[in-house]
Amino acid sequence: MSERALGEDQLVVEGLSVNYGRIEAIRDVSFRVPAGGIATLIGANGAGKTTTLKTVSGLRTVRAGRIVFEGEDISRVPSHQLVKRGLCQAPEGRGTFPGMTVEENLDMGAYTRSDRKSAAYRADMDRVFTLFPRLAERRAQAAGTMSGGEQQMLAIGRALMSRPRVLLLDEPSMGLAPKLIQQIFSIIVEINRQGTTVLLVEQNAAQALRTADVAYVLETGSVARAGRCAHGVDPRG
Repeated sequence: MSERALGEDQLVVEGLSVNYGRIEAIRDVSFRVPAGGIATLIGANGAGKTTTLKTVSGLRTVRAGRIVFEGEDISRVPSHQLVKRGLCQAPEGRGTFPGMTVEENLDMGAYTRSDRKSAAYRADMDRVFTLFPRLAERRAQAAGTMSGGEQQMLAIGRALMSRPRVLLLDEPSMGLAPKLIQQIFSIIVEINRQGTTVLLVEQNAAQALRTADVAYVLETGSVARAGRCAHGVDPRG
């Protein structure tokens, strides 16, 4: 993988703590995502990866700490407003709309945009179909009838339709065959090369570390280790 040019930190999480009722799900989690790069949160099931990503996306309430996106504290900003600001997540489990077609699902990803009849909108749709030719072949097919890998492609494509500056990906390899995992991660790298910063949550640590610039290991709700990946930067300075 060629070296990526990384900028200043685009997303900063400091001392983040989140509870589910009285249960502390994550505590004092801190990490940084450099502009133009790929950062990954890895760890076993139950380590707090998905909770962290959902909190960054505005889907969980911050108990302590803060989340800063492009210099602005977004800790209390609603999730739909974060999408408008350029922070969008492709969720764990894909979350496609099963009764809607591929093209309709992609259109839902652009719901915050006001230019849905413009050339720019069509260009973004074409970009998704170029990244994922299989979706182009199935644009009129109901999402619920597609394979797991195809639905994962659709979930990522739908997120791209919001024109994110930072794309959040939650377990994109979950339930996929090894050949499809390689394909998905190659596309993630291409999305990044085209200018989108990526925050990747992944249980497949080996694949994540081959893909990312910086990595943070979560254990029982806390960051246990942080470091540089190949061609990356050291997140500890």
